[in-house]
Amino acid sequence: MTNSYLIADESERQAVLFDAPDHTTGPLLHQAAARGWEVSGLWLTHGHFDHFADHAVVRQKYPLVKILLHALDQPKAQHPEVQTRLFQLPLVIPPLTADAPVTDGQALKIGSLEVVVIHTPGHSPGHVVYHLPKEHVLVGGDLIIGGSIGRTDLPDSDHEAMETSVRKVMALPAATRLLGGHGEATTLAEERQSNPFVREILAAR
Repeated sequence: MTNSYLIADESERQAVLFDAPDHTTGPLLHQAAARGWEVSGLWLTHGHFDHFADHAVVRQKYPLVKILLHALDQPKAQHPEVQTRLFQLPLVIPPLTADAPVTDGQALKIGSLEVVVIHTPGHSPGHVVYHLPKEHVLVGGDLIIGGSIGRTDLPDSDHEAMETSVRKVMALPAATRLLGGHGEATTLAEERQSNPFVREILAAR
């Protein structure tokens, strides 16, 4: 029930995978191969196990793929067994060391597509979202997830930071399409209107 997204510049045949939940990336990688796209990156929104469990599958298919993750979530990725033990899950996930960190305001590209990293801590310290401003798309991870927000009762979560991050993202254009880490796609306008958690956070300013 965790989402993975494949976004490509079709003219340049360059693609990036956003998050890699367990037993999820195979069909997306198959689509990339069928369309002749080179998957150059696996860009993670954060280091919770359900968002990177398939990283080795991606690396096996594309050995040169560049995995990006915020430095504050790197310790979680290096020790996934701590998380799976916490949730009493039988998953065996190889440790992940990202190839490079991402930082707030960092400019990235998928072919000619411009992507901006926005650091949005709260659900986890190193949580980020990826904004494609010209396409009006936001890959949002577990910040705002279709009528709710990411949980903040985990060991390194911070609800006050989450509120700040929600306000930051909700300042983006209302028509922005939100691709959340769970559930269906939505828009920031829809979340402002119908998400009770977002409405409460914005009203408390």
